[in-house]
Amino acid sequence: MHLHILGICGTFMGSLALLGRELGFTVSGSDANVYPPMSTQLKEAGIDLREGYSPANLEPRPDRVVIGNALSRGNPEVEAVLDEGLPYLSGPEWLAEQVLPGRRVIAVAGTHGKTTTASLLAWLLESAGLMPGFLIGGVPRNFGVSARLGGEGAPFVVEADEYDTAFFDKRSKFVHYRPEMAILGNLEFDHADIFPDLAAIERQFHHLVRTIPGRGRLLVADGEPALDRVLERGCWTPVERFGAATTSPWRLVLERDDASRFRVIHQQAEVDEDAVVDWPLTGAYNARNALAALAAASALGVDLARGAAALSRFETPRRRQELRGEIAGVQVIDDFAHHPTAIAATLEGLRAATPRGRLLAVIEPRSNTMRLGTLRERLAYSVTAADFAFWFQPPGLDWSLAPVLAASPVASRLFEDLDDLVAALVAEARPLDRIVVMSNGGFGGIHEKLLSALEIAHDG
Repeated sequence: MHLHILGICGTFMGSLALLGRELGFTVSGSDANVYPPMSTQLKEAGIDLREGYSPANLEPRPDRVVIGNALSRGNPEVEAVLDEGLPYLSGPEWLAEQVLPGRRVIAVAGTHGKTTTASLLAWLLESAGLMPGFLIGGVPRNFGVSARLGGEGAPFVVEADEYDTAFFDKRSKFVHYRPEMAILGNLEFDHADIFPDLAAIERQFHHLVRTIPGRGRLLVADGEPALDRVLERGCWTPVERFGAATTSPWRLVLERDDASRFRVIHQQAEVDEDAVVDWPLTGAYNARNALAALAAASALGVDLARGAAALSRFETPRRRQELRGEIAGVQVIDDFAHHPTAIAATLEGLRAATPRGRLLAVIEPRSNTMRLGTLRERLAYSVTAADFAFWFQPPGLDWSLAPVLAASPVASRLFEDLDDLVAALVAEARPLDRIVVMSNGGFGGIHEKLLSALEIAHDG
């Protein structure tokens, strides 16, 4: 069977392509924005990747077309699919139909941390010999791919996104997955292009809760009022809380300020278990992600102490505090953060990890929520933990970042030209500095350009 995927370089759709190949399908796809790491793993998998959308991409005629949620009416390839009467469906629908039946599905949901938490859980299950399948919105470096089927009867970890399914199905993606277990890590307003307010997102999360069976399990973060409201709408599944509250059956206690070492305490009916995690990640938010993953893994039979030990060998997913290179003592770090909360958490974690040297934040606000300017009043203070902020005004951002700089608590500069931004960073950087680049897109290949420019400056 020939499967053709529109929007194939998106993290979710690219992962579907890998699963399709593993199932034995012939897979092709098209996308307007082709950039690593997804484009790289697709090409390595032997998938026919076509840049740009055109009716010509539908030759030879595919048996089915999977349409990504970034595409809409008016797209020439979408119009050709409809005009020619080709069978089509959404990505979540295809996943639910072809991959998930008969598997123990664990969904990882929340506004932030889904990719890292799902990667952590997959690694814990792998380390315990359970050979999990997974679909993750990034590339976990412990596996080198963003999706795989896993062993027969093994758990399947899916990153459960609340974004809409397709132009013809406006429900959240995660309502298609019917998980046995779900992690709800946090919830705040995002995706302003499709949700009018937080209450609308809470409604979708409750739709997810409604699909989880009574024999299943919900792992829910404590201290999250929006998640509390979701459960107050009704819940028919056993709930276990995790976090820092003493009343939560799963809780953590930081043993280092940067959260690179923490104690996990599991309060059971008859005995309290605990274990210490000493790992390469930093930031309290990452420790909380790990706590959620350990709780889920424990429910699937993974020994707590063994799981805690496995975390010492965990590698962050691509684009999550990923060190892209170091030149003359200057580190260039790539991070996917694009929401004010995530930007602040990333910078606070990096600040706590290495007090020596300066932290230079480079931010491209390009998500749909940012383009609408919905959270722009929070952007200025999201960089408080940095020493210097470099802001990039991307094409298509219809509002000026100048007021953000004016309100910034740290020294800031604004750029509209990528080469000028790179030159300014090279001029400012000195040994022991960490430059953390935050964007949910390719950012014009800034990481490679910056490392190259630093090398030239140093050699000169």
